[in-house]
Amino acid sequence: QEQLVESGGGLVQPGGSLRLSCAASRSRFSSYVMRWYRQAPGKQRELVAHITSSSSTSYADSVKGRFTISRDNAKNTVYLQMNSLKPEDTAVYYCYAQFASLVFWGQGTQVTVSS
Repeated sequence: QEQLVESGGGLVQPGGSLRLSCAASRSRFSSYVMRWYRQAPGKQRELVAHITSSSSTSYADSVKGRFTISRDNAKNTVYLQMNSLKPEDTAVYYCYAQFASLVFWGQGTQVTVSS
């Protein structure tokens, strides 16, 4: 089974930046579709960013232009660079990996945007 280990969350002021990391343990990482989701208190989990095995990306409208998803296949790691953070970005962020019919989730990392 795949394990996804997330890091990089924390407290940041509005307008600040954070970079989240998600490290996978399997060598077939390069074949995975990777996503970042987030879930704020009292709200449904939502898709934030998506990256294919060929590094094609897509983003939720709410983060487009501010967030960047990328992957380093040599390190089996996907990143989410978050710039110009807003209070409404506050949520638990979850890494997601999909390979064929298999789906794996990270444990979640808290991002809090507040003064």
